[in-house]
Amino acid sequence: MSTIYVGLGANLGNPVQTLTALLERLQQVPELSHIKCSSFYRSAPMGPQDQPDYVNAVLCAQTHLAPLALLDLLQNLENEFGRVRNRRWGARTLDLDLLLFADVSLHHPRLTVPHPGLTERDFVLVPLHEIAPDLTLPDGRSIGSLLEHLPSHDLIKIT
Repeated sequence: MSTIYVGLGANLGNPVQTLTALLERLQQVPELSHIKCSSFYRSAPMGPQDQPDYVNAVLCAQTHLAPLALLDLLQNLENEFGRVRNRRWGARTLDLDLLLFADVSLHHPRLTVPHPGLTERDFVLVPLHEIAPDLTLPDGRSIGSLLEHLPSHDLIKIT
């Protein structure tokens, strides 16, 4: 079994309701176990500003899937929740990003792990630190030290 971390985000419809429904749905996915989720945080959109604020969280789970099979599962869940890919960093009903997969470093045309934006995004680092404060990336950097070096944390904790 591998420990994985997944970033959750939504900003269309009722994002809190969507993420809550996702967490309930994940309990039914046999390929995932020991699911733990951070609090939900509201953040300004990254990219185009003509969209609602996001609600973000990070979950930790165990899986026996390989990274690309897990990516397929996550994308299927996004589709199940009505995800449409119209523009990069655009509004979405659900966004699931594989942040970390055990201590794997992977560069594949479909997937890069650790997620390339992980170290620069407060809406990832803050909830990740909440559920795994002692976590270290495959390159040896700690989540705590990365968080300390972010210029600001403009998140609002909502749950």
